Amino acid sequence: MQTTNASPSQTPAHPGVDSPKNVSPEEIARFGDLAARWWDSDGESRPLHDLNPVRAAYIGARADLRDARVADVGCGGGLLSEALTRAGARVTGIDLGEKVIEIAKLHLHESNLKVDYRVQSSADLAAAEPAGFDVVCCMELIEHVPDPAALVNDLAAMLKPGGHLFMSTINRTPAAFGAAIVGAEYVMRMLPRGTHHYAQFLKPSELGRLLRHAGLELEDVSGLGYNPLNRKAWLSKVTAVNYVLSAQRPA
Repeated sequence: MQTTNASPSQTPAHPGVDSPKNVSPEEIARFGDLAARWWDSDGESRPLHDLNPVRAAYIGARADLRDARVADVGCGGGLLSEALTRAGARVTGIDLGEKVIEIAKLHLHESNLKVDYRVQSSADLAAAEPAGFDVVCCMELIEHVPDPAALVNDLAAMLKPGGHLFMSTINRTPAAFGAAIVGAEYVMRMLPRGTHHYAQFLKPSELGRLLRHAGLELEDVSGLGYNPLNRKAWLSKVTAVNYVLSAQRPA
């Protein structure tokens, strides 16, 4: 869930390691402060814990994860990385937050799983391993980076031909403002104030356009429903607040 270096949106799909940083130091610091409590399912990360099984199931229903090479970009403390590893994938999790990567590595001693965690940018991974992954995941990250198009280009560059990209983020609607900012940060105080910025939210049509410009084909867009009172999460046809999507690189 951490911000990550990405190549500039105007550059080719295979970025260089000397690309300018597409990163917000404030975002890195904010999520770094949560690192020690990342695996506390009743703490500030509880929405991630509640949504994680639904996201993992969405991915598993659309891509064969058995022995698949998977990149989890903005992996945070490793919730999704571990879930995909349990499904049989060989996961590389990257994040620019050193604290959260440390927590992710420590949790492997408890889970007895193998995940290749790295403090690395999306631009650097795309340059080092172009077309190297069967599946690329980027959950709740794009709304935290200064240049969303650059990030999408990096994600596309990582995919093998025929590979699948999965992303989740927040729609830019009044409903999303009320739920993700007013409700989550101010009323219920599930998240620290300032976690989200409305102007950085992306509509599905906007994200779909970025995917097409990166050479990917949009396959599906589904809403993610979440009730923080009973902590239930589900897939929905309503994309007004949270949504998840899948795209594919043509074979």
